[in-house]
Amino acid sequence: MTRSLWFFLKVGLLVALAVWLVQRPGTVTIDWQGWLIEMRVAVLAALLLGIAMLAALGYRLWLALRSGPGAFGRRRRANRRDKGYRALTQGMVAVAAGDAEAARRYARQAEGLLNEPPLTLLLSAQAAQLQGDDQAARKYFQAMLKRRETEFLGLRGLLTQALKRGDRVEALEHARRAQQLQPKAEWPAVALVELEAASGHWIEAEAALDRAQRAKAIPADLARHRRAVLLVEESRQDAAEGRLEEALQGAQKAHDLNPASVAAAVQLAMLRARTGNVKAAGKVLEQAWRAGPHPDLARAWGAVAGLDDPLALVKRQEELLRLGPDCAEAHLALGEAALKARLWGVSRMHLEKARALAPTARVHRLLADLAQAEQGDGPAYRDALARLATAAPDPAWVCRSCGSTALGWSAVCRHCGGFDTLDWTVPGALPRLGAGSDDGPTALVSPTTHPRSADPHASGPPTAADQRLAPLL
Repeated sequence: MTRSLWFFLKVGLLVALAVWLVQRPGTVTIDWQGWLIEMRVAVLAALLLGIAMLAALGYRLWLALRSGPGAFGRRRRANRRDKGYRALTQGMVAVAAGDAEAARRYARQAEGLLNEPPLTLLLSAQAAQLQGDDQAARKYFQAMLKRRETEFLGLRGLLTQALKRGDRVEALEHARRAQQLQPKAEWPAVALVELEAASGHWIEAEAALDRAQRAKAIPADLARHRRAVLLVEESRQDAAEGRLEEALQGAQKAHDLNPASVAAAVQLAMLRARTGNVKAAGKVLEQAWRAGPHPDLARAWGAVAGLDDPLALVKRQEELLRLGPDCAEAHLALGEAALKARLWGVSRMHLEKARALAPTARVHRLLADLAQAEQGDGPAYRDALARLATAAPDPAWVCRSCGSTALGWSAVCRHCGGFDTLDWTVPGALPRLGAGSDDGPTALVSPTTHPRSADPHASGPPTAADQRLAPLL
């Protein structure tokens, strides 16, 4: 509307000027260098207008000739950029669809059309991963480390590759570097907790857990659970190195965080007994036993008393039975103690009660030992062995990452290196991670033994625990 008004205004001014000149006729004489030129004023005005129009047209033509190559180049670059972004978009779609060949083709097109390495490097790396070319993907990820804007993504890709190879040492280095670049990012915080713990760095793992909790990368309940696990391991390390006071404090903190934890209870009770406070040790075990009877608690109950006399140990286990007369674990502990004391009748009575409550392989194994000790390799022993062969399996510490069974709980699975993956359950009852199971937050488990015999820096084929970390990345 404004442009139309401005056009009509200019036309009106020209018409008014023409009328004004017509109403005021006259001639103009120009005497210059022997030339005498006479013309009417209106003709002179028209001539001047024509010259002005020709000058404007010539100026526009000069500008077009001068800026033409640059405009052509800009249009060409714009077309290349549009085609490059189109190839980049199609490449990302191919990656999401799992089409490795198309992703590689579009990556090459985008790399040739776009001068933007941050985007093309990422697509090229993902295309190489889809094709199984880990060497090429590693080259692209390492190239990303050289640019500040892509360094974080490059570290993530290299960490994922390291986990797939089972190289937890390299993965830990990349996670630490990523944490320094982006302290508030979630995936480095979560990865560091597991990798530091899997390497046996309990204090560093606890510090990483603090950072992850501040970044809200780990739920509060899971953070409290894992802190208790780490504190038990720190306490064991302190105790092994002779720092009893620090070990006792760590065990107490772990027990306060989770009073039902078997590991924290056993560790605290054993340390209290070691410092001469047997009564306090017994109270800790009583509290944990009421929360959930467990064979490790029964063994610790006898161990904290420091009894060498088998008959005295039988008396000690009778006290545990009074806490729960219908508890199979209490009858088993008392029956086993009576067997060692050669009290055949007492042992048989409690083992039979345990079999009535929980007829598992452990009960039948002790009954077979009893029959052999009392009557030798006779019919009773063979009959007990036959029942043992068909008995239900006992609960054990089972890794939910690799499915292996451990003799005792530890923060790190000795088989696959997974952190906090052991559950007290019947073998085969837990689905293995990576085999259709949901890897959500885990429940607090109960540590009992020291895990430091595992090689914390072992590298090898990718384990289920390493694969469990991969979705985080």
